[in-house]
Amino acid sequence: LYHVLLIFLVMSSNIRQFVQHGRKIVAVGRNYRDHCAELNNPVPTTPLLFMKPPSAYLEEGKGSILIPRACSSLHHEVELGVVIGSLCRDATEASAMEHVAGYALTLDMTARDLQEKCKKNGTPWEIAKCFDTALPVSRFLEKSEVQDPHAVTLWCKVNGEERQRSCTDQMVFNIPTLLSYISSMFTLYPGDLVLTGTPAGVGPVVAGDSITCGLEVAKKTVVEFQFTVDKR
Repeated sequence: LYHVLLIFLVMSSNIRQFVQHGRKIVAVGRNYRDHCAELNNPVPTTPLLFMKPPSAYLEEGKGSILIPRACSSLHHEVELGVVIGSLCRDATEASAMEHVAGYALTLDMTARDLQEKCKKNGTPWEIAKCFDTALPVSRFLEKSEVQDPHAVTLWCKVNGEERQRSCTDQMVFNIPTLLSYISSMFTLYPGDLVLTGTPAGVGPVVAGDSITCGLEVAKKTVVEFQFTVDKR
């Protein structure tokens, strides 16, 4: 019994330290209709997936968001992250939430000019999404702190000016749908992170800017973080 309890405690600790222990980050593009409209993109009929590497993580207090040298238009995208708690493979929509350990507030930083160039050339987006510091994250949020992940308000401010604010009930594909679809393609492991998309209001930041983001439940702030922007 002692060994079982010890294993459970170690696994729980590892999941809470998902930045250090997660294997991958699966991101979902164009998952809010208003964001699709602002970038003149069609609303997907199936989830649009891309990946970020763990090397993109940036925890608060561990440095600034660094603009890649080749980038001239870096955009902020605030998102709800879903932390996986148990092996998730071919999950049904009905069972998908059983694999969720908790959540995180995240920023999917995007080199928009490089992304547009990739889209024009029909090439993948890695250069625009996977650079160092491209994924600022909050602390791990317990499920008890976010009891309904589809009733969460996300906001993002740049230099104190609000740029983004929306509720997660505006997602095109909800979390069970996303986890079922993703896990039908590849297995999700404990500590993996799923980014659920960003609402409208994305926009550019430059060196010297300060980005502050928050996650609210029932109009009360659960978590907030702040990052400065600098050149690499």
